[in-house]
Amino acid sequence: MPISRNKPPPSPTELPLLSPAPPSIESITFTTPERRLISSHDLSLFQTSPTHALLLAFTTDLNNSVLNKSNSAEVTITPVIETLLKILDNVSAAVDEFPPEYAGGSRFGNKSFQGFYDAVWERATEWHASLDLPEGAIEEVKRYFCESFGNRTRIDYGSGHELNFLAWILCLRQLGLLPPETYSAVLLRVFNKYIDLMRRLQTTYYLEPAGSHGVWGLDDYNFLPFVFGSAQLYSHPYLRPKSIHSPDILEEMSGDWMYLSCIAFINSIKVTAGLRWHSPMLDDISAAKNWAKINGGMLKMYEKEVLGKLPVMQHFMFGGILPSVAGMGERTGEEDREGMKHVHSTWGECCGIKVPAAVAARQAEDAAAGLRRIPFD
Repeated sequence: MPISRNKPPPSPTELPLLSPAPPSIESITFTTPERRLISSHDLSLFQTSPTHALLLAFTTDLNNSVLNKSNSAEVTITPVIETLLKILDNVSAAVDEFPPEYAGGSRFGNKSFQGFYDAVWERATEWHASLDLPEGAIEEVKRYFCESFGNRTRIDYGSGHELNFLAWILCLRQLGLLPPETYSAVLLRVFNKYIDLMRRLQTTYYLEPAGSHGVWGLDDYNFLPFVFGSAQLYSHPYLRPKSIHSPDILEEMSGDWMYLSCIAFINSIKVTAGLRWHSPMLDDISAAKNWAKINGGMLKMYEKEVLGKLPVMQHFMFGGILPSVAGMGERTGEEDREGMKHVHSTWGECCGIKVPAAVAARQAEDAAAGLRRIPFD
């Protein structure tokens, strides 16, 4: 039998942590996080800042913690992890209190989302009280949490909101609540639960893609599940990148692997047939030799396309735990619909181009398919 040239790479040996040790609590001056990235000059300052380095290092450490681990892998569940899962359960319960209002078939964001959003903000302090955070930390930490579910005004969601969830987790790490031995549980339990919750919000409230570039983007909503999902499959003995094109594999194994779950969800909401048509970038990536190459490329792409893009990062907030640097946010720009100063991008997605939710189009198509034609119609 010939030896496959597409042999998966061996599992890497234990990798060193890249994130520096958390600071002492006494050295942190807690404050309400604010947006400071207004211009390309601010972005360049951010890209050489300690906060940028910390975000990138922490993302890589999380990535390395799930190399070759499925969603069902055994992980360390600490009391803090249990509390985080409970908090997300509380968010999910809030969705039940605010069912979508009838919008006459509109495929844009449902305004009931605003009631849900307000409820999360009202209850976030109480939920965070169970984490035993240092005095003054709750107001800072909870803002990243609340901003991770989408935008109230635009009723949209994208990789910038997803970044806020990562920042929330990072804040808890910086406060000493999430040591490295919990990283696997953070991703396989907490982050996975968050992604499932966001899919529920997307399908319930028709959240619009924030700044979507359509088929030229990786995904309408998320980025990090592709990063961490490719890490899970790093040395998989028989699942290759092209496996994403197999409906049987997706149906059988999407529950075990983040990456496959993303593909299955995309296929379920896109009305056009075939990944090649509605997600050509993911289709192109599937031609890679192995998951290791995809994982390395995803990490580089995240740094460039999320942490390195002003339309995304202009909404990121800096406080005492994740500080800005001197000179950031001093230049002026125009105001968006929320009164925030910023410089407009070429695409205009910075102010939120209204893009109908693909899930709304799919549900409308399914409803139409259920109608019988009158024979002489």
